[in-house]
Amino acid sequence: MPRHTLTRRTLILSGLATTIVTPTLAQEHEQLPAEPGVRRNISAFGQMDWRDHFNPGAPAYIIADTTSRALHYWNGAGEDYRIYPTSVPMTDELTKRGFTEIVRKRVGPDWTPTASMIERNPELKYMPPGPDNPLGTHAMYLDWPAYLIHGTHDTRKIGRRSSDGCIGLYNHMIEELYGISPVGTKVRII
Repeated sequence: MPRHTLTRRTLILSGLATTIVTPTLAQEHEQLPAEPGVRRNISAFGQMDWRDHFNPGAPAYIIADTTSRALHYWNGAGEDYRIYPTSVPMTDELTKRGFTEIVRKRVGPDWTPTASMIERNPELKYMPPGPDNPLGTHAMYLDWPAYLIHGTHDTRKIGRRSSDGCIGLYNHMIEELYGISPVGTKVRII
């Protein structure tokens, strides 16, 4: 007579996993401290479809979702899809939303603070490329002045509202994205 062992596979196949796991997850979620105005986004890295946002014909497509703090990339054929965690602007006032495109790219970017940044913090100064530069190792400039998709040396910023308007990625991820996103890549910030 065959011996039946209760395994994860048999639980999943029998549907019992749903009744066992779901209450546990719900209890864990209920124990999170409630913070006014903070929305917990448990589906931040859900897959998107570029065709919901762009007409075909671009060399590549990027959607930067400021709510989920994720950047979605597709090549021009839509066959290569990648998703990256990002930092996003600190406030809605600093967030520019809409359609744009990559107009130039730079390895080892230098950084000059904008007038509004200097107004908020007069100590900010020009920074050449290097480990203290807030643009990290690579930058892709959008056709909106002073808005970029760039790396960061401060990895604590990723996944947070921490920028002055730009979309930031880990340096190793911006290097990858930089390599596959040609000038002319269509970008939408939502």
